[in-house]
Amino acid sequence: MSDVTSVRADANRRRILDVAFAELLRDPDASMDQIARAAGVVRRTVYGHFPNREALVGALVDDAAHAVAEAHRAGREGIEDPAEAVASSILAIWPIADRYRLLVHLAQRSVTMGGIRARLAPVREECVHLIQQGMDRGEFVSPLPAEALAYVHEQVLFGLMEAVNDGAISAEAAGRAAVVAVLSSAGYPAKSAERLAETA
Repeated sequence: MSDVTSVRADANRRRILDVAFAELLRDPDASMDQIARAAGVVRRTVYGHFPNREALVGALVDDAAHAVAEAHRAGREGIEDPAEAVASSILAIWPIADRYRLLVHLAQRSVTMGGIRARLAPVREECVHLIQQGMDRGEFVSPLPAEALAYVHEQVLFGLMEAVNDGAISAEAAGRAAVVAVLSSAGYPAKSAERLAETA
């Protein structure tokens, strides 16, 4: 494959993913045919990049996981205090999580939560490190080990995404609530967590 052909193929793939994301948010049951029409390509082109709908959704989840990892890294960069780093990273990833929350809900039909968790493993590993630092410093107190607590924190975020989907809380309020809920579940004082949620 020539460089020009490869660039064109990559551009086609990116366009299909962008259009698929928009179409699936509009209609979670959108077919591959609908996505092809919306992208302005023939069905064969879509199937050339993605053998089935599950593979297409999986690729979108990969994009989401990459975006979350980048935001998490940027949010905690240069911050030494574990609690502040947790707060800043949550506030950094929340706009990304909010953008993709309907996709996560959709992906549970085909990718499964296990598949989503596997894609988020690098972010979870960083969270374990931050939590352990907080425990070592006495800022976090929990009967759970850091690794287990990282799973609890992950589920808090997924739960809040579902709450936003169901209209139980606004997306803006959920971001700040996520900071307080996560830090509180690690035994960090609630009032201090609220201050971090406002200032991080």
